[in-house]
Amino acid sequence: MKVFVLGGTGFLGYHAVLELLRRGHEVTVLAFDMPEDDLLPPGVEYRLADIDKCSDEEIKEILSGHDSMVFAIGADDRVVPKAPAYEFFYKANVLPAGRLFRLAAGAGLKSGVLCGSYFAYFDRIWPEMKLSEHHPYVRVRREQADAAVMAGEGMTVSVLELPYIFGNMPGRVPLWAPLLKYILSPFPVFYTAGGTTMITVEHVAEAIAGAVERHGESGSFPVGDLNIRWSEMVETFSRLGGRKQEVITMPARAAKLFMRFLQVYMSATGREHGLHPVKFVDVQVLETYISAEDLEASRKVLGFGSGGLEKAFRDTVAACGLLPED
Repeated sequence: MKVFVLGGTGFLGYHAVLELLRRGHEVTVLAFDMPEDDLLPPGVEYRLADIDKCSDEEIKEILSGHDSMVFAIGADDRVVPKAPAYEFFYKANVLPAGRLFRLAAGAGLKSGVLCGSYFAYFDRIWPEMKLSEHHPYVRVRREQADAAVMAGEGMTVSVLELPYIFGNMPGRVPLWAPLLKYILSPFPVFYTAGGTTMITVEHVAEAIAGAVERHGESGSFPVGDLNIRWSEMVETFSRLGGRKQEVITMPARAAKLFMRFLQVYMSATGREHGLHPVKFVDVQVLETYISAEDLEASRKVLGFGSGGLEKAFRDTVAACGLLPED
């Protein structure tokens, strides 16, 4: 198959390209300019363009001749934009997904993969929490998935609902760097109760490739591997960074008080979180675990593997330049 990867020089896209090549597919990557230092292996075709400035006809021409598309671009919840947050995330995630999947279907592509968020999964299975009502980012992720499936009529559209992902890539400092610096600081580490589902980036790449090769009904697939408590994550990163930090569990009430101050500060600077800081504490303290049954169902369809998180944690610490010297 010939696969077009949007975001092929980013974290998820880079590893997806490697996995697709390993499986014998031809890959085209869209980039603003040529990446330095031969980031991707020989044989990858580059198309240089700013997708936001391309006309529909130009995008169709770029997509023409491909069998599948991977959509691995957009803004994640760690971005804190100018208010209103919903407008920012809608423009960054929903509009381009709807447009690209519509044009991909029009160009005759047979399948498409959207790299989405597991917040959409929890919004679906926990309707009583009203996550998409309280959090603009969650609402946008649900709308993005709907837009891709509707716009990609005639294609097999697979929406991957992705959790916390660890690993590294050449020349890129992981987004986890600020958290790791806090964990490895000389100060006590305060963290909430609860935990979440985690996975290595290599297994996410396997899920993406499996979705590219999939044909059938469009749908959403929660992707993940291990369910890990926050305290266990912090202790693991602390150990890998050469420290032995004791995690002090922060009560939900104290966490909400801190978040109120953060929200006031952000409002004063004209910014807004995609995840409402105070209301998100109610989610943070839960065990936001994708169920074993749902993971197994996704794994059967997409064929992604399991394991390797210890190495992925270490790779993440190393990419942040925080591994202790031997």
